[in-house]
Amino acid sequence: MIPSRRKLKKNHIFDTTHLKILPLSNREHNLDLSVIMPMTTRGQVNKNLTTVAKRIIQARKKEAAVVLMMGAHVIRAGVQRYLIDMMKRGRITCLSMNGAGIIHDFELSLIGKTTENVARYITDGRFGLWQETGLINDIVNRAAKRDMGLGEAVGKEILEGDFPHKDISLFAAGYRLGIPVTVHVGIGYDIVYEHPNCDGAAWGKTSYTDFLRFAGAMESLKNGVVMNFGSAVMAPEIFLKALTMVRNIAKQEERKIDNFTTLVCDIKPLPAAFHAEAERENPDYYFRPWKTMLVRSLAGSGKGYYVQGEHGRTIPELWTAITNLESSGRE
Repeated sequence: MIPSRRKLKKNHIFDTTHLKILPLSNREHNLDLSVIMPMTTRGQVNKNLTTVAKRIIQARKKEAAVVLMMGAHVIRAGVQRYLIDMMKRGRITCLSMNGAGIIHDFELSLIGKTTENVARYITDGRFGLWQETGLINDIVNRAAKRDMGLGEAVGKEILEGDFPHKDISLFAAGYRLGIPVTVHVGIGYDIVYEHPNCDGAAWGKTSYTDFLRFAGAMESLKNGVVMNFGSAVMAPEIFLKALTMVRNIAKQEERKIDNFTTLVCDIKPLPAAFHAEAERENPDYYFRPWKTMLVRSLAGSGKGYYVQGEHGRTIPELWTAITNLESSGRE
């Protein structure tokens, strides 16, 4: 039944119950399992990635944290097997991403396909309105009632559910290995918020639990490593707040959270002198990974590294550097 035209009142709230939700089988997908890379060593490795690989191995010997934050395009780059292997080997102790990361991981695990043609589906109001993807809301709603974290709940569902491709799921791997995979959302950012079964309070509660879990991981950051692959806003912002929190507690206990290494990998070119902030008149000043992760958070203690490149190159190279160091005994 087509809803009748309504006269909208002032401060009208949109009614999602009238939305038409279609099965994923109706959607044309831009990515499938063919993007998933096999784990193979790379012949050449960026020297900064080799340095960071050494710092990662040293950090784990000291039981310090190795935190990897990432944008959802990392999943689309097909590097899941590299990340899962580093988790298995204890080289990543916390993995963090935004809400889009859940969607790509969930869809790939369920149907082996993900992403849609936004330009096509936005024209007729179909973008994001797919039945199976909306099931993520049900997972989140249940998780909130059980006081679970967002990444934990999704990982449990994929690991224990009927997901044919769960072997490439970062969330399932994290849940299986006991490694926190935290998700940091912005309400309205992702397609799941379009759906009638979305409960904003449930998303807020579960994602806030993940933020506190992320901050908990950061308490072990002294002598550790924190990395950012392709997140221009989420990663530097949660890092900034969580670092402030753990340093606040550390100061009260006459400790310091310092001497850690930061790594940013992105496609944006940075000048060679990136260890100093850009001038305010320079648009690059507002590139948060630079000023937050490579300058301000270090404040004379520790060192930051930047590598320009696609995720399909930088993550395999980092994995290769770690593997070569471990096999050679030069760690």
